[in-house]
Amino acid sequence: MTYTRAIGVVFGAIIDRIVRWLALSKIHPNVLTFIGLLINIYAAWLLSRGSFRWAAVVVIAAGLFDMVDGRVARATSQVTRFGGFFDSVVDRYSDLALYVGLLVYYASINRFFYIVLTAVVMTGSVMVSYTRARAENTIPRCKVGFLERPERIVLIIIGALFGRMAAVLWVIAVLSNLTVIHRMIYTWQEATRLEDAQLRAVANPPESREPSPAPPYV
Repeated sequence: MTYTRAIGVVFGAIIDRIVRWLALSKIHPNVLTFIGLLINIYAAWLLSRGSFRWAAVVVIAAGLFDMVDGRVARATSQVTRFGGFFDSVVDRYSDLALYVGLLVYYASINRFFYIVLTAVVMTGSVMVSYTRARAENTIPRCKVGFLERPERIVLIIIGALFGRMAAVLWVIAVLSNLTVIHRMIYTWQEATRLEDAQLRAVANPPESREPSPAPPYV
């Protein structure tokens, strides 16, 4: 067994124990989701004060709640349509809270350029989620592109831990907007394919392809 595999097994076992304990506690999954939001707001406050390393630790703690809320819902048979919707909305607020914390920090040290860069990152992050949600009203699925929420959170943690937040913001700004463009192109291709298939079906309905009945023998 590789070290990576061993680490995955250990952490998986820990997460499973936490999920079982939370399931036995009968806490509602939506409460776990909301607690994760509150923890991220605290992380945003730490970012606004420039306490980046502590903020990274708190974001990791918030990520734990983000990992277990869905598993607890499945373990307790509390999976609902609203639960998925609520989780997505709270995730957006959690992301934006962290960026607001960075905005406040850069404003406090008069770094106008990084205020603008953080605003671009906020826009790209929101648009990654929006393009998928909007696309899936048109096509069955749009989960293409590299930079989704887990990757963005990992990058923020890395930037905060190692003092490379400026570089991380550049990476998120570029890759998030490239992901948006990728999803737009993919949606256009899939929508065009579906529309062409519908046009062919209308032009050549199934009944028109059925063979004519043979004339009766006389």
